[in-house]
Amino acid sequence: MKKIILFLSFLACWACNSEPKKIQFSGTEIDKVVQEMTEMMIHDVSNPPLSMRFFSYACLAGYQVMTEADTSLHAFQKRFNGYPTFKNDSSIEAPEFTAMLAMMEVAQKMQPSGVRMKEFEVRYIDSCRQLGLSEQVIETSTQKAQAVAKGILAYAKADGYNKLSNFPKYTPKKTAGSWYSTPPGYFPAVEPYFYRIRSFSLDTNNIEEIPTPVPYSESNSSSFYALCKAVYQANKSEENLKIAAFWDCNPFALNDQGHLLIGMKKISPGAHWLGIAGIASAKKQLKFGESLAIRTALSTSLMDAFWLCWREKYHSHRIRPETAIRKLIDPTWKPFLQTPPFPEYPSGHSTVSTTAAIVLTHFLGPNFSYTDTVEKRYGIDDRSFTSFEAAAEEASISRFYGGIHYMDGIQAGQTQGRILGKHFLTLLKHEN
Repeated sequence: MKKIILFLSFLACWACNSEPKKIQFSGTEIDKVVQEMTEMMIHDVSNPPLSMRFFSYACLAGYQVMTEADTSLHAFQKRFNGYPTFKNDSSIEAPEFTAMLAMMEVAQKMQPSGVRMKEFEVRYIDSCRQLGLSEQVIETSTQKAQAVAKGILAYAKADGYNKLSNFPKYTPKKTAGSWYSTPPGYFPAVEPYFYRIRSFSLDTNNIEEIPTPVPYSESNSSSFYALCKAVYQANKSEENLKIAAFWDCNPFALNDQGHLLIGMKKISPGAHWLGIAGIASAKKQLKFGESLAIRTALSTSLMDAFWLCWREKYHSHRIRPETAIRKLIDPTWKPFLQTPPFPEYPSGHSTVSTTAAIVLTHFLGPNFSYTDTVEKRYGIDDRSFTSFEAAAEEASISRFYGGIHYMDGIQAGQTQGRILGKHFLTLLKHEN
């Protein structure tokens, strides 16, 4: 009898220990996918608007899973232009794990070097298996992730980006004061038709326009000449140059070594701000769903910010300071930062950073202090900020210190960012 009792006890313990383990996924888990996507973008030299498009759809796939599984999360994505219909599925057994897989599925299908994400996904699943996630949960989660990813990928395809190659090749305007490519790479114009794709939230009939840029003039008494002179004479203090370098985020930067041009490893502005969101989420110790809500709102709002900014860039076609200053003031002048390959007005980093600050402040509050370590892995020192607004202000003025934007282009970008940010908050504050 004693042997039977011991045997039954053994069975009970075995049954208890064989129960599938539930892994706790914190909000910082999302950083793993974001960082891998960032490395892929650096490898592929993805331009800033396109990078934000990749992030947006990957985050949307993950957040779609989470809002199906947890109806307390605000499904603001349902208000996006043309967003597809998904069925709520409260039976998702491991929603966080499924959301991670959905993000990876979208990233590997959209990014040129997607095979790297596939390899990352295999390693990630194996690590979760090692922690005790059952094969049954892995299988059902993979099936659900693939189903959601399929819907998001169809939504991405419908935005029209794949049709942009049908547009005629962009040719710089031949009028005085118009943009054309700059040294050392003399890259062609980046994404001149990005504003032709479907945005997530914009109806341009209801979006306030920014002021027109100061008109080009070669007169040394003109307002435009004064803008050029201000850039030319900008304070090149050690601190100002440090600020410029910190916010450079130019994936096209080249190290000019005589006849040899070497690409430097740099992330895009959007990737930088997503990294900041990760730092803030970790400091706040947010749950996975809350953290992914922030990444999704941030990435989609920033894609719309690029959409709006690029529309104006390729409407005004404005000359960069590097070109104008060499013609009007000093033929030997070089900016501290390399000039990105697209028109000047307005400043993209100002638009994007101001939008980001508004969205992050909505979720995390004003006066949120943090230390930005996003680019430490690329040899950039940390910087600390008292708020997202303070960081956005510094990101904006960095373009002036770096010699790649006029002051009115920076101010116009900030105005545009405030317009877009406040517009996007109407979606985030809308109840389900």
